[in-house]
Amino acid sequence: QVQLVESGGGLVQAGGSLRLSCAALGRIFSDYPMGWFRQAPGKEREFVAESGVSTTYADFVKGRFSISRDRAKYMVYLQMNNLEPEDTAVYYCAARRPYSGVYEWFGQGTQVTVSS
Repeated sequence: QVQLVESGGGLVQAGGSLRLSCAALGRIFSDYPMGWFRQAPGKEREFVAESGVSTTYADFVKGRFSISRDRAKYMVYLQMNNLEPEDTAVYYCAARRPYSGVYEWFGQGTQVTVSS
């Protein structure tokens, strides 16, 4: 059983920054790829970033977001800079097994609201 617990969301003005954190608990190994997704009201959940063998980002990140990990502590972070109102969403931490293309575990989500 794997549990992912996010923290760090909140309300910020456009142009501001937030840092999201995610703690991975349970039967997870440091080589599991971990990432972030988000879901805005009325929209599908979408991929944001992943840290695995390599680091990948969604196109809309445009160099504003940075994902990092502390594998020894089973933590993953998402530094978000120059936030825009369009970034308002619930952000979810996620993990998958290596060699699997499907994310198997998601956290409960943390709300990020960007005001204009």
